[in-house]
Amino acid sequence: MSVRAQVLLWTAQRVSAAVLALCVVVHLVTMIYAVRHGLSAADILGRTRGNYAWFIFYATFVAAVAVHAPIGVRTIVGETLGLRGAFVDVALVVLGAALALWGGRAVLAVFAPL
Repeated sequence: MSVRAQVLLWTAQRVSAAVLALCVVVHLVTMIYAVRHGLSAADILGRTRGNYAWFIFYATFVAAVAVHAPIGVRTIVGETLGLRGAFVDVALVVLGAALALWGGRAVLAVFAPL
């Protein structure tokens, strides 16, 4: 792999980590608020359905996961199992696409009006 590609992966990993850190904090604060104020799942969905701000937030969260996780798994597989090459790269692109698809479906389910 070229040095340029390694730098791009390293940068994507660090940027996605920063986005994930912020998203996790916002998500946890929101969940703690909901629990402490006795909100039910129906109450929470009532507040998120059709709300574009939450849609953008959770879509960003999913995108960060879909970028961050495969790069990390690629590094772990390479360091622990010694597996490298095109097959591993393709498999991890598929993993990233699957995470994006599954997460995107969840975001749409929470956002979509009844």
